[in-house]
Amino acid sequence: MEESEHGRGEPDGRETVRPLISLLQRRGIEAEVLIPLIRRLEAELGVERAHAIAGETIAEVARQQGRAVAEGLGRTDIEGFTHVKDSWGGAGGDLTIETLRQDDERLEFNVVRCRFAEMYAQMGASDLGYVLSCGRDFALSEGYSDELHLERTQTIMQGAAFCNFRYRRASGQQTEAPGEAKDGPAA
Repeated sequence: MEESEHGRGEPDGRETVRPLISLLQRRGIEAEVLIPLIRRLEAELGVERAHAIAGETIAEVARQQGRAVAEGLGRTDIEGFTHVKDSWGGAGGDLTIETLRQDDERLEFNVVRCRFAEMYAQMGASDLGYVLSCGRDFALSEGYSDELHLERTQTIMQGAAFCNFRYRRASGQQTEAPGEAKDGPAA
């Protein structure tokens, strides 16, 4: 995620992700530009096409962010991805997350409060919240690892009581960062 810097902060020398600004703040700044742009595209191209263009573009950014996080952490396993999940809450409880399962094979949790949905509603853009935020989740995990699969059937942004995130590891998952061999960095 580009809003974070990577540094050595853990006693065991593992990479940590420290937010420069919260993810909610970042999305708010982005929304101030993207909402008027998407509204203009809606007027010019129609709602469906405008949302498709915005969604595809935002998804590619999220894939790149996922790759950057994997490279920064030096891993692509579920345990490493928990660092990403843990950063989503922000300092002010931007998301209230209830973890259901967290092990080598699965990361399952529900988001039961989403300040992102609240923010987009206050901006008069509830209809764009999924495009601007929720749609990133699948692409972020794809960028992080080809072997990390997200299943989610509902979101608060789309009117559900909670978001159900179910990440699972595919068999044969690699644990090194993209571009690195198991014995060290690629030449």
